[in-house]
Amino acid sequence: MDSVTTLEISLPAIVANWRALDTRHSGATAAVLKADGYGLGAAPIARALAAAGCRHFFVATPDEAVALRDAIPGAFLAVLNGLYPNAAPLYAASNLTPVLGSLTELAAWQTHAKAIGKKRPAMLHIDTGMNRLGLSPQDLAKTPDLLAGLDIAYVMTHLLAAERPDDPSNERQLHRFIQARAALPAAPTSIANSSGLFLGPAFASDLARPGAAVYGLNPTPDLPNPMTPVVRLRACVLQVREVKTGESVGYNACWTAPRPSRIATLPVGYADGFLRSLTNRGVAHFDGRPVPLVGRVSMDLTTFDITDHPAINVGTWLDLIGPDLPADALADLAGTNGYEILTSLGARHPRLYLERNLS
Repeated sequence: MDSVTTLEISLPAIVANWRALDTRHSGATAAVLKADGYGLGAAPIARALAAAGCRHFFVATPDEAVALRDAIPGAFLAVLNGLYPNAAPLYAASNLTPVLGSLTELAAWQTHAKAIGKKRPAMLHIDTGMNRLGLSPQDLAKTPDLLAGLDIAYVMTHLLAAERPDDPSNERQLHRFIQARAALPAAPTSIANSSGLFLGPAFASDLARPGAAVYGLNPTPDLPNPMTPVVRLRACVLQVREVKTGESVGYNACWTAPRPSRIATLPVGYADGFLRSLTNRGVAHFDGRPVPLVGRVSMDLTTFDITDHPAINVGTWLDLIGPDLPADALADLAGTNGYEILTSLGARHPRLYLERNLS
């Protein structure tokens, strides 16, 4: 059966974005593939990036890493969420690098190294202000013995407001990181995320870790997006209804027709990642022109006012995300960010990987 929605993903655009970010950075540049490649499919994206020269990859969880390993068998593959309890043998079996961010994790990885009789590479995560994961200054004072059995691949921190270049926390975090590094054994560093690559040379390191910008999201929200569009979400009109003036559409009658109207029903809803907060705020596009979303976004269906679009009928395809309305713009309408838009896109959308840019 033919699908009534499709999610087009341009692999050349992803590669172009990674190369553009790599050009900005004096050190090596990784790609973050957590949340199944920001919802777009980690394995095909990883293979395309590896073919383009990317050698370092990051995911959030060990399960994500194990699932991805066969796609990039020789690549550096790190787990940002750290070393899960009792999971050291799993990491070793798949040649995964944990990002260690607590004394407990350091001790467990050291114990594993002693048990197998050799050092295992790991990254150290220094918390410089995020207060989620990472070694605190107090922890760092206790690390010398715990570092003895480790092969430290990189020492990293995570910027909390890099998308705001004037935020003083950026310089504060950088200063804290430099101070912390001085008390640790010499090792390569990893600092910048997507937005951090636009903060200037002081934030360069041995390994940058861009994620969102690789997928076309804007790393400089107050400026035009320097990245190439990556995704197009399309849906096919299931039904067209004639609605009289004063009649309502959808749950709770939250939209009433101000004139005789044509309403198109599309097979997408919040179960597909088309967020409920887009109710009466969202927009689709047809032939480059906006088509307003009217009524409540429901679980599986959403309605659009096509009164001014006589060419739209049953079987017509509308763009819900694409060059006319990028994920960041849809996020603004939904009151969220582009990260949530991409990672929420449901499994009911067949992924179509293009070997060309979006047209």
